[in-house]
Amino acid sequence: MKEVRVRFAPSPTGPLHIGGVRTALYNYLFAKKNGGKMILRIEDTDQTRFVPGAEDYIVKSLDWCGIKFDESDIVGGEYGPYRQSDRKPLYKQYSDELIEKGFAYYAFDTAEELDKYRAEAEAQKKTFIYNAESRKTLRNSLTISAEEVEKMIADGIPYTVRFKMPENYEVRMHDIIRGDIKVNTNTLDDKVLFKSDGMPTYHLANIVDDHLMKISHVIRGEEWLPSMPLHVLLYQAFGWEAPEFAHLPLLLKPDGNGKLSKRDGDRLGFPVFPLRWVDPKSGEVSSGYRESGYYSEAFINMLALLGWNPGTEQEIFSMEELIEAFSFEHCTKSGARFNVDKTKWFNHEYLLKKDKEVVGEEYLQWLEEEKGIKADKDYVVKVTGLVKDRVNFVKELWDQSFFFFEEPTTYDEVTVKKRWKENSAELMLKAKELILSIEDFSAENIEKVLNEWITSNELGMGLVMNGLRLMLVGAGKGPHIHEILELVGKEEAVKRIDKGVEVLSKV
Repeated sequence: MKEVRVRFAPSPTGPLHIGGVRTALYNYLFAKKNGGKMILRIEDTDQTRFVPGAEDYIVKSLDWCGIKFDESDIVGGEYGPYRQSDRKPLYKQYSDELIEKGFAYYAFDTAEELDKYRAEAEAQKKTFIYNAESRKTLRNSLTISAEEVEKMIADGIPYTVRFKMPENYEVRMHDIIRGDIKVNTNTLDDKVLFKSDGMPTYHLANIVDDHLMKISHVIRGEEWLPSMPLHVLLYQAFGWEAPEFAHLPLLLKPDGNGKLSKRDGDRLGFPVFPLRWVDPKSGEVSSGYRESGYYSEAFINMLALLGWNPGTEQEIFSMEELIEAFSFEHCTKSGARFNVDKTKWFNHEYLLKKDKEVVGEEYLQWLEEEKGIKADKDYVVKVTGLVKDRVNFVKELWDQSFFFFEEPTTYDEVTVKKRWKENSAELMLKAKELILSIEDFSAENIEKVLNEWITSNELGMGLVMNGLRLMLVGAGKGPHIHEILELVGKEEAVKRIDKGVEVLSKV
């Protein structure tokens, strides 16, 4: 097998969609699995759609995801430059070569003329296509004399270069995922290869760069499958060996009906971009997975399993494990449905895997930044250890642990109605006296003393524990009472019981 060289070639026309991240990921996994190279190439031939900041966003997003490149404009490489706008002089010679060989031609049709043809066809309930049939009657170098063509170019008349699609030719192709494919050229149009602004289109630049950069495998989204016949024909026209192709399945909406879009994320409340994005023109802010509290490892793990499976029941993979397990044999042809709840589940699993010290430090930072609370690190770590199995994100720890940092200001009405009985006030005051008498205020000893007291006095475990929880938390949630008591401390616990009894006795 020849050296594996793959590329991820985004266009800086906006933020990187998670579908693009998955494409980059599959390229990366395949390259590393086969001891190959991963190249980042910026395809900025469409200057009209260029968005300031998009390229930097793409690079930062992929770095956050742990997708590293062996060659790029940043890390260097012997096949650079790796930005198409810096390779502009290259493409004209290849466009000229295709014309000289008879595989392409000059087209002088204006945008207005083409719009007119489309309108006329639409009026007849037809579709105008610039193809082998229509090109015979249009303004191009196939219908105009060579002298006139030369003069028009010399006079600066705008033109495009179009591929001359062969008539009634069967293009035979092979896709690693989809198998053998046949397409008749009579169904295809003459795509523009070189634009009037002096820049190549994706089709030409992509082929030229892949050849010059010795790309062995082109791994890209399903949306590029219709372009595959043209690309194969271009390789044939140049006399070059084509790379192997793999077209990945689409990422579908959660209901499975159509391609996943930003609109779906906005509607259903989940990100479709890896990092937060601020549109430079409108100022519109789009949420990102990083800012929403997702771990990059969980995000990547989730993406990897959207369109691929390991052939086993295993779901949790490190990047190294993904590299080892990955193959196109287990990639699906059909679209992969995005599951919001499953995505949260992945993050929950990764949060559980992390040491409480690590999560505690993250929570400590969150407390200071979001709540203005400066707490002892060891204390926060202990709190985190008690509740982290109940949440999907670090930011959700607050709802499960706020009572470790501040006393209740209200008491949940539903819980009060259900748990606060006629004798509860008297019982809580007795429990307070017991708590004051406990010298060894460790969770283990508190539990022992409380249980013995409840049993010996035949008080009912639920009645005491539910009452104490209401006093300490203000609601019917939280970890074990003895764990709460140890951390908030004797003095604070007594204070909360007194306050709770006072407030609820008036209800």
